[in-house]
Amino acid sequence: MTVHKPTVDELHALAHQNHFSISDAQMPSFQALFERILPHYDELDAMPMPMAGASVQRDPGRRPEPNENFCNAFVRRCLVKGAAQGPLRGKRVGIKDSVSVAGVPITCGSRVIEFTPRDDATAVRRILDAGGDIVAILNMDNLAFSGAGDTSAYGPTMNPHDRTRLAGGSSGGSAAALLSGQIDLALGCDQAGSIRIPAAWCGVVGLKPTFSLVPYTGIFGFDMSFDHVGPMGRTVADVALLLDVIAGADGLDPRQRNVSRQSYVAALNRRDLAGIRIGVLQDGFGAQGYEPDVDHAVMAAVDRMASLGAEVSTVRCEAHRTAGPIVWGVFAEGVTATFQSNGQGHHWSGVYDPDLSVAFGSGMRTRGNDMPLQCKFNLMLGTLMSSGYHGRFYAKAQTLRAGLRRAYDELLSGFDALVMPTTPMKAHKHKPDQTPEEIVLAGWNMVANTAPFNMTGHPALSVPCGRADGLPVGMMLVGRHFSDATLLAVAERLESSLG
Repeated sequence: MTVHKPTVDELHALAHQNHFSISDAQMPSFQALFERILPHYDELDAMPMPMAGASVQRDPGRRPEPNENFCNAFVRRCLVKGAAQGPLRGKRVGIKDSVSVAGVPITCGSRVIEFTPRDDATAVRRILDAGGDIVAILNMDNLAFSGAGDTSAYGPTMNPHDRTRLAGGSSGGSAAALLSGQIDLALGCDQAGSIRIPAAWCGVVGLKPTFSLVPYTGIFGFDMSFDHVGPMGRTVADVALLLDVIAGADGLDPRQRNVSRQSYVAALNRRDLAGIRIGVLQDGFGAQGYEPDVDHAVMAAVDRMASLGAEVSTVRCEAHRTAGPIVWGVFAEGVTATFQSNGQGHHWSGVYDPDLSVAFGSGMRTRGNDMPLQCKFNLMLGTLMSSGYHGRFYAKAQTLRAGLRRAYDELLSGFDALVMPTTPMKAHKHKPDQTPEEIVLAGWNMVANTAPFNMTGHPALSVPCGRADGLPVGMMLVGRHFSDATLLAVAERLESSLG
């Protein structure tokens, strides 16, 4: 594309956006400068992009028919064959609708983005290289702004255990599809609990890995400082297998500094939990909106862990109860800055996708009214905080994250894992007659235990620990940074004991 020279009116508008004015005497100088510099952008546009997937030809797949769309968990059926050999050979893998699979359209569960990637996300490439077959793009909440599972442009993802309830979000399709019999493993993304919430509500296993353990390259995100991508499966062993494949630095994601990976499958098959120290985080129980049977199911599983030899103690962490303002302070302005800079942000050194920038930026400008109310509210809030208060609250919240992380680190110096309910309540009832305000608030009322660990980067694993009123209950285990293998080992022994 040729970059056009701005008109006089456009130059005045550009100056106004940046809080200054141009006098008549200054205008010729600005026009001359633009005329001198803009040709460099034409030269830049002509330079080839080093994208390995540019020549990939793949079948884009198809939208499933309603009668073959289990719980409305599937956005697209496709088949991208993996390598002939590898640890995932024969495994069918579903990918969240925000993760790039070259040649296969993604939409982030929205009508705003229409984008066909040229390149695979790093995690997708590793899955294919390990022999896994990509067989589906999975439903998600609209632009990932809800934890309930009911805001997707394709309709709500329903709960496999009770079709009157929701699967959770925003990676609801990734959780529900695991119980369809049509996929074996799934990728989810997590900025405030979006892997762990649907895992808990659907009765599957979901890991938000240690921040940066799995590269986020090629995935639509919210904020470079708390984006996570991780594995989901029916069993802990499945999650460990997928993590073995996708973990580790890729040299492209600036989130990754001194990434320490382990052999996660090799850590499994403990005979008991002798020597494992469990801290039951009292502040994670009885959260607003909690259901007592959820807390009871988690405590029953804690008793089972003690019977397996774990040393169990009750602990307190005041910072856990007061983490909400930090979460909001970072989230609102961080996400707004990303959205207002065409979906990729600035000031990081790594692989950007110019096509995604164009698709997202043009979509926002032409179809912004199609954004969900959660997203619109967040953008208004973030803009208010940024322009009205000059970023003061974002700066303070980012600074306070270190203290929040330190509070958990101090607890974890004496424990191998902290334990609490993943969500305070069981899966929400689907209520299509809710007011818009009710839908927004119901999409955020389950994140009290999950969101703090997006701010601190600790690994957090949701594992099914029982049932309440016929519905799954998830226990969340949180560990020291890069102790993901320990969490998986503990969870697998509990899983085995509970059957």
